[in-house]
Amino acid sequence: MRKFPVLLPLSKPRLSLLLLSGSLVLIYTMEKKRNVSLKELAAELGVSISTVSRALKNSPEIGERMRKKVKALAKERNYRPNPFAMSLLKNTPRIIGIIVPDIVTHYYSSIISGINDMAHNNGYSTIITSSYEQFENEKKCLEDLINIRVEGIIACLSQETTDYSHFEALVDLNVPIVFFDRICLTDKFSSVITNNIESAQEATEHFLSTGSKRVAFIGGANHLDIVKQRKHGYLQALRERKILIERELVFCKKIGYESGYEGACHLLSLPNPPDAILAMTDSLAFGAMKAIKESGLRIPDDIALIGYTDEAHSNYVDPPLTAVTHQTYKMGETACGLLLRQLKGIGDIKQEIVPCILSVRGSSIKQ
Repeated sequence: MRKFPVLLPLSKPRLSLLLLSGSLVLIYTMEKKRNVSLKELAAELGVSISTVSRALKNSPEIGERMRKKVKALAKERNYRPNPFAMSLLKNTPRIIGIIVPDIVTHYYSSIISGINDMAHNNGYSTIITSSYEQFENEKKCLEDLINIRVEGIIACLSQETTDYSHFEALVDLNVPIVFFDRICLTDKFSSVITNNIESAQEATEHFLSTGSKRVAFIGGANHLDIVKQRKHGYLQALRERKILIERELVFCKKIGYESGYEGACHLLSLPNPPDAILAMTDSLAFGAMKAIKESGLRIPDDIALIGYTDEAHSNYVDPPLTAVTHQTYKMGETACGLLLRQLKGIGDIKQEIVPCILSVRGSSIKQ
């Protein structure tokens, strides 16, 4: 006889009968184990909710005998406090909402780490949401965070966002917000950015001083401030070297791997293609790297390449990618610090700059 493994139930089983096609079928399901509440503990002990709450917090107002009795029952019933529900009862949520375009990339996860640590060290919890680079999703994220009554918000714009009215509405709601990286309405809201113009100029100058002569730029949508600034830095380096600016060497469409691939394919198909590409994010750079290799060209000998944001895997591609490295954790800390200032009543608008560092690896220096 074939043996089957026995699965032990993790919670209370429930049996029910279902009439299906004229036959009775026995349905075996599991009831989801529900967390016990303070109210239930109080009812079982015959005391008030506040007595149970104070006993669990070792309040001297509650006698030792009662404290032990409450704690014993809480342990027996596997009671776990719900800080969110408790904060709502006190009308002091102490929760910070975060909106990012993408949760999974190293860039945003590192910024979130900086926000989380700063928030938690100051007694705040965080809720993280993602717009997935879509304007409508961004508005929904904002609405959800407002509905759960977060005290403040830290956000990075989606690529699609050109209308900022949903953020402007926060002023009337008295909910402070701080932007980072992709920002807007700097006259109304604090923000944290990097030195976009200077860093792009430095990266372009690095190309020109290490053997490259025709430098191209791949960026995202032109309405984004971050794109305008990095493109400006690239062009400024060319102007200072008195190099003719050629519009055909600038490809700005969308931030993402596919656009990087498309942009590089376009640039390499030109009658006089570039011998270096500055991509304003690593995702664009990795897409460009694929196109370059598929064309049978060598990096950096035929085409030198620099990316931005310095994803963790920049070190693991071949050749390792030279990148304009963001201090992402520090950006997160700084953004959260600005928000905490506002939550403490210091309402002045500040624009903080966390400078980048050019990390030179194998993809940018011609032999």
